[in-house]
Amino acid sequence: MATSLRHFLLALQFFTRIPVTGRLADWVGFSPAMLRASAAHFPGVGWVVGGLTAGVFWVLLTFLPAGPAALWVAAVLSTVFSVMLTGAFHEDGLADLADGLGGSAQRERALDIMKDSRIGSFGAIALVLVLLTKVSLLALLAQGSGWLAVVALLVAHVTSRTVPLVVIRTLAHVGDTPQSKSKPLAESLSNTALLAGLVWWALAMALAWWLLPGAPWWAGVLGALVGLAWMWRLLHRRLQGFTGDGLGATQQVSEVLFYLGLALALPTVS
Repeated sequence: MATSLRHFLLALQFFTRIPVTGRLADWVGFSPAMLRASAAHFPGVGWVVGGLTAGVFWVLLTFLPAGPAALWVAAVLSTVFSVMLTGAFHEDGLADLADGLGGSAQRERALDIMKDSRIGSFGAIALVLVLLTKVSLLALLAQGSGWLAVVALLVAHVTSRTVPLVVIRTLAHVGDTPQSKSKPLAESLSNTALLAGLVWWALAMALAWWLLPGAPWWAGVLGALVGLAWMWRLLHRRLQGFTGDGLGATQQVSEVLFYLGLALALPTVS
């Protein structure tokens, strides 16, 4: 149990701005093997980020004056909160991947572009479109039920941090291995780690079905899986493997498509 907690805190430290410092950081420790093992708790990080973001969304909806604009304000500010909480970790990966794949059809050149810390046209466009789509879908979900949007935020964050485990498990790491932060993930994900990640995800789905049993959660999961399939094919075809940026982009795309799948399955009002 203590080892699992250390791995979880390491994942939290790696993927968020939540401080794990001082004596706690000394107790957690760090090694490439530990970071590799912490992959099992990526969905657990989704519980923290999604849960806190959902809480912000709920508080805003509760205290803002009632009206359509309140849904948009809650969607925008909760998204701002999530970006600040993670340090735009995954959004940065999305932008870098878009710049690389959009900037060159050649694999090696695309990988070189992705190492550049400056954002280009393709990255900026990708970020704007994804964030606009995310905010719009959250406002749409909240229009029917604020509680649906709140729960969807939690489940989408957990689900979108589960699907990259499939990428890690099935593709090779192709980043600049001496410098890449995702280098420790290059070795195959163990069955135990994958199972632990699926347990995190299953608990989130069970909570969602218990809170809102009538919601089409299956459609959100289907949307996230479509995002996974698209990103897996893109990474395999263009890069012949994954990079840390590819994992971040997979999380972002799967999260947005979770909201989209859920929204498409809701009953229409004529």
